[in-house]
Amino acid sequence: MKIGLVLSGGGARGIMHLGVIKALQEKGIRPDYIAGTSAGAIAGALIAHGYTPDDVLGILLKTNFLKYIRPSFNGPGLLRMHKAEELYRELLPHNSFEKLQIPLFVAATDIEAGEIVYFDSGELIYPLMASSCLPGIFEPIRYKTQLFVDGAVLNNLPIEPLLDKKVDIIIGANCNPSSQDKPLTSTRNVVERSLMLAARNKTQERLRQCHLVIEPKEVGRFDIFDVRKAREIFTIGYREVLKSPEQLMYLEKLLLS
Repeated sequence: MKIGLVLSGGGARGIMHLGVIKALQEKGIRPDYIAGTSAGAIAGALIAHGYTPDDVLGILLKTNFLKYIRPSFNGPGLLRMHKAEELYRELLPHNSFEKLQIPLFVAATDIEAGEIVYFDSGELIYPLMASSCLPGIFEPIRYKTQLFVDGAVLNNLPIEPLLDKKVDIIIGANCNPSSQDKPLTSTRNVVERSLMLAARNKTQERLRQCHLVIEPKEVGRFDIFDVRKAREIFTIGYREVLKSPEQLMYLEKLLLS
């Protein structure tokens, strides 16, 4: 049976996906296809390349991400992420969807056409940058003839490519729970919360199409920029899978049927 894994966006909260994948691997569950938006696309690409979840966590803990972004002066965003291409080229030197060990789908939003675009072939790095280009924070990414922002604007849980592939089982990992304990103490908190609620609203129907949903409430207390909390967020994802024995048993029965 073919397994599809779909990973939501959510900034630093997306580190949760790595813990989820590690726990699934320990249970002998490995995806045949991965689809992701934003942070989910990045996590999916690194896993599809062949890094282990612990490898990626180690990279996150030792990397100074500030050196890969630059201020944008008079541009349509506060920051420019083009320098991040250097880091991606270090981690994914082949820069190719076709050379990944697991087929990957990356969702990004064409901001001019108002359409979602799913990438699965050709150059890998620019689609990844486009998929994680948070509007208002980063300048949009120009790739070929299109202008892109974060895929979460239109689809934060891109299940559609997996449905097109007619996979037998879909596992959905969502790092944007409906409730959170974090107080709304600043304008940034309110904007972030509003964006997450909008993404969550569009995600509900897609979650209902998943055979297994992994959505820990605890991850909601983290800021989308909390990369310094990477190990803690990773652990939440790992433990959430192990806390769902009934769902895992159901999934194992499907795999054996």
